Amino acid sequence: SSCLLCEYAFVFFFKHLHSFSVLLLFCHYLKHSLCDLIWKFNKTNNVAKCAFNNDPVVFDKYEGRAELFRQNYSLLLKNVQHSDSGDYTALMVSNVDQKVAEYKVIVQVSPVNLTVDSVSGSSESCVLAVTCSTVDSSIHHSFRCDDKNCSQVKEKPTNYSSSFIVYRHQDFILCNHSNQVSWEYNKINLHQVFPVKRQRVKMGSISFPKR
Repeated sequence: SSCLLCEYAFVFFFKHLHSFSVLLLFCHYLKHSLCDLIWKFNKTNNVAKCAFNNDPVVFDKYEGRAELFRQNYSLLLKNVQHSDSGDYTALMVSNVDQKVAEYKVIVQVSPVNLTVDSVSGSSESCVLAVTCSTVDSSIHHSFRCDDKNCSQVKEKPTNYSSSFIVYRHQDFILCNHSNQVSWEYNKINLHQVFPVKRQRVKMGSISFPKR
């Protein structure tokens, strides 16, 4: 017999969710029984759980940032960040686990900082090492830019829900950070790196697709 009847949410897209927002994921409680319920993020990360006849428990990573309501098993996320984008599922834990609610959350991307780490060469022919990172430093990538294009320094594989594009255009190096619902960018004026007037500079780009 079913231990919990819950309105099945399937998939919702939060297309205009800003950072620092409060997000409530509904799971309407209909019937008491002897089962536990757990909320997960991206299938493997436990957010909170509610065991039968016990108070809800929020796991360490989400302590102070999440709240599970025993009355209806809905999950409240506080101070939502771009890194909170992903899939949230509510599972009814029994002999066979059953998915009873599912949400796809998309948070607008964070603004980015673009910094020059080192410079070699001259104003006419130079190589710059730059870093593009989110303002909270949760995502950062390093690049090597010459007079033609920019390429990423080899790093460990990542699985972010957003895309970074760093490219050279005229007298600027730009970093674009985007996902399905928003776009942020920052740029460096090469005249600030080299006061001498620069000559023609070609444009190149590199894009990191979503996985």
